[in-house]
Amino acid sequence: MAPNDNFDLIVIGCGPAGEKAGAQAAYFGKRVAVIERAPHMGGSCINTGTVPSKTLRESALYFSGLKQRGLYGIDYSLKENLSVQDFMHHERAVVEMERQRILKNLELHHIELVRGQANFEDAHRVAVTGTNGTRQLRGEIILIATGSKPHRPPEIAFDDIHTFDSDTFLQLKRIPKSLAVIGGGVIGCEYASIFVALGVEVTLVDGRDRLLPFLDAEISERLGDRFTALGMRFLFNERPVKVENSSSGVRLSMKSGKVLETEAALFAAGRRAAVDGLALEKAGLAINDRGYVPVDDNYRTSAPNIYAVGDVIGFPALASTSMEQGRVAVCHAFGFQYKQRVASMLPMGIYTIPEISAAGETEESCKEKKIDYCVGRAHYENNARGHIMGDTAGMVKLIFARADRKLLGVSVIGESATELIHVGLMALDAGKSIDEFIQQVFNYPTLSEMYKYAAYDGLGNLAGHKLREG
Repeated sequence: MAPNDNFDLIVIGCGPAGEKAGAQAAYFGKRVAVIERAPHMGGSCINTGTVPSKTLRESALYFSGLKQRGLYGIDYSLKENLSVQDFMHHERAVVEMERQRILKNLELHHIELVRGQANFEDAHRVAVTGTNGTRQLRGEIILIATGSKPHRPPEIAFDDIHTFDSDTFLQLKRIPKSLAVIGGGVIGCEYASIFVALGVEVTLVDGRDRLLPFLDAEISERLGDRFTALGMRFLFNERPVKVENSSSGVRLSMKSGKVLETEAALFAAGRRAAVDGLALEKAGLAINDRGYVPVDDNYRTSAPNIYAVGDVIGFPALASTSMEQGRVAVCHAFGFQYKQRVASMLPMGIYTIPEISAAGETEESCKEKKIDYCVGRAHYENNARGHIMGDTAGMVKLIFARADRKLLGVSVIGESATELIHVGLMALDAGKSIDEFIQQVFNYPTLSEMYKYAAYDGLGNLAGHKLREG
């Protein structure tokens, strides 16, 4: 093996986790190689999932006029036979910018990019097969950051013309008049809300009895109400047992016997680790029964020199968390006294219409843990900025300990929720009480000042009387 094929760190996969892990190690002077088999950097985050879908969301809000309806009373109608690509000019610009940013970041940190399919020879050696043949690399530490891919049930005939998974969905040739979304998880809810905003007849099918059950139940119910107001239909406690093409598109036969016919169907019911071709067994590794690579608290696998981070290890499978996992893993692997842990308090960002973000406890988790709690709420309809923006259906919800008013959890639904959450997140992480929000001065008019009024509401509830917002 040539000397230039020996590395301190080999990273397999150049999505958010792999990129940041490689940069962290290189920053401390380690020689790093990043292996990527796809033609573009960034993984599903940049190329098929996070960034494209969020950009489509903004385009849907703009082109549908949904934001403007509350402001000006105008009802926009979309032209016939629009394709997804008609909405994606901005998406292409954003994606290309991110791809170039990643390449520049690798170059800046003197990271060698090796293109091709990686497969383990043993716990320290990786063969990379690309257009120029096969290259053998040796790594003191190896990090698996290959992400995840949609689960494709064998009974579903995916043709990527009428029936799609979340990685192929944005290849739609045109916006369908009707759409079935199978799976009421994050991805399913995001796409369902985007397309219902575009005027598509959307039916959301889920085997459970409510949307996003990990959320605070009040937030989940409010989301369902907003979806209904936009015109979405629901089939809960249902799952398709047969899917076939029909003259109009797709026919889905449900377990209950109901039949649903739509022009297109999106299956967003689970993902699994993208480890095909890696030959994990040669490194002494295997995926677990949930379809992911098992790791310990430091992201180390059962092989002492091999780590795994990001979607390939499963929950929470968020780009933000994956980046931090990558940094923490290499710091542990090389003993860098820098980043020792991923923050204990993680924000959950869901880019539905309306947005949702949450951190910490919910009412349900407090009851389960037998925590004596109280709640404070503030509503966009009582906030000047909410009216200016045209969103009067949103809410900030604080959960705090009855004994000392310590903040326990924050949930936000409404425009800019994923930005707004960070105010509460910092207070949660610092162990502050809700009194902190009352003491602070917030810009006016802002959505952020709802934290102050949610705290006032909480104090009123604690004292047994209601204080009027504002």
